[in-house]
Amino acid sequence: MEKSEAYLEDGKQELETKSVVSSPSVTYDAQANAALVRKQDVRIVPLAAAIYLLCFFDRSNIGNARVLNRETHNDLLSETHMTAYQYTIALMVFLVAYAVFEVPSNYMLKKFRPSRWIAFLMLMWGAITMGIGGAKNYATVTATRFLLGVFEAGLFPGLVYYLTFWYRPEERSMRVAIILASATLAGAFGGAIAFAIGHMNQTQGLAAWRWLFILEGLPSCVSSVFVFYFFPDYPETASWLSDEEKKLSELRLRGQASLASSKSMTWADAKATLTDWRLYAHYAIYFGVSPPFSSLSLFAPSITSGLGYTSLRANLMTVPPYAVAYVVTILVSWSADHTNTRALHSGVSALVGAAGFIASGALPAHAYLHRYGCLIVATSGSFASIPPLLGWLTSNLHSTAAAGLAIALNISFGAPGQIVGVWIYKADEAAKGYPTGHWTNAGLLLFAAAGCLLLSLYYRVLNSRRGEDERKYAY
Repeated sequence: MEKSEAYLEDGKQELETKSVVSSPSVTYDAQANAALVRKQDVRIVPLAAAIYLLCFFDRSNIGNARVLNRETHNDLLSETHMTAYQYTIALMVFLVAYAVFEVPSNYMLKKFRPSRWIAFLMLMWGAITMGIGGAKNYATVTATRFLLGVFEAGLFPGLVYYLTFWYRPEERSMRVAIILASATLAGAFGGAIAFAIGHMNQTQGLAAWRWLFILEGLPSCVSSVFVFYFFPDYPETASWLSDEEKKLSELRLRGQASLASSKSMTWADAKATLTDWRLYAHYAIYFGVSPPFSSLSLFAPSITSGLGYTSLRANLMTVPPYAVAYVVTILVSWSADHTNTRALHSGVSALVGAAGFIASGALPAHAYLHRYGCLIVATSGSFASIPPLLGWLTSNLHSTAAAGLAIALNISFGAPGQIVGVWIYKADEAAKGYPTGHWTNAGLLLFAAAGCLLLSLYYRVLNSRRGEDERKYAY
């Protein structure tokens, strides 16, 4: 019977194991390592994905509310007397808050522990979502959307940062993909749920769009209690890990990831991160993929409505594009981690998304079936390009102390891109097939693909100047 303790303080192997994994700082048993990662995956990834699923429901359901029961004038805009321009402002203020509060939220996540901070965020955004269901005018919708952005801002960058406490760089893209792919599931299920709730119109005297916010905000509030008590914080404090597994976790992550016991970020760490101009290339690429992400999340029901479907059916027809995007996102991210070529996978995915938008923009507005197929291609490519980008960034961070800052900055730079996304699908272009939105998204995805290529080449040049054992930049 093999011992489970296969490590000494200096990282040397202690016993007779046949399969060995090496890193620059430690050598350890591959079977024990794989078993630990599987154990972590079961405990962490489904729960993190479920949390992001709830978050995305509450963020994107305003797009469903806009078209729900529009024929009877019981939709969001009709009952709050909002114009299309005011609706866009309400979408934008969410993203302004989202950009501003991401960095401080990542700081608070480490300060108060992930389980406590994320549970607090969930409780707040769930309550605010339910509050939107009682909105009666433009001012209320806008104010509550701003507050929603404040409390949702910390979740996605927080989860990406959180993964650095548990996984090595080459293991993160796939986990980020599963979490991010929850957004595609939210889009798929959100459309189906909105279709069902649409039949509750005037139940208890409330329009269906009000029920949509109430019923989708409630699960976040309830789930926050379970997250507070059951969401694992760090490997060092996980009661479900044995002492040997905790030791293995520390050794395999040493120099490769963040630790609960790591020192807090200093001003020197922050300065080094803020002045590392190489990272701004990552941020610029992320900016390029952000407009398609936000515009599809918020306007998919409007886009499908422009393809000739009624308000209820328009929500239902958002399901196939998101369902396909979920599968594609998972497969692309698995391949990116497996081949350790994240830039290539993000770049190719961005090109595929751009092709879908270009074809949709070039086709006649009445070519409904063909443009619907293009929407599926565009959604799949756009969403699949994001997880490898985040994995690529974390693989090229050489100071774990400032990882939370760099990740939050990356996603904050994406927020202005998401703001672009809320303006490009213009209500008065519905009959034309939304050409401005499609062409803008195509151009920005092409920019992102070019950025992936150029930055990857730059890293290759830097690595070529070093010896084989000194190469440190991932592709």
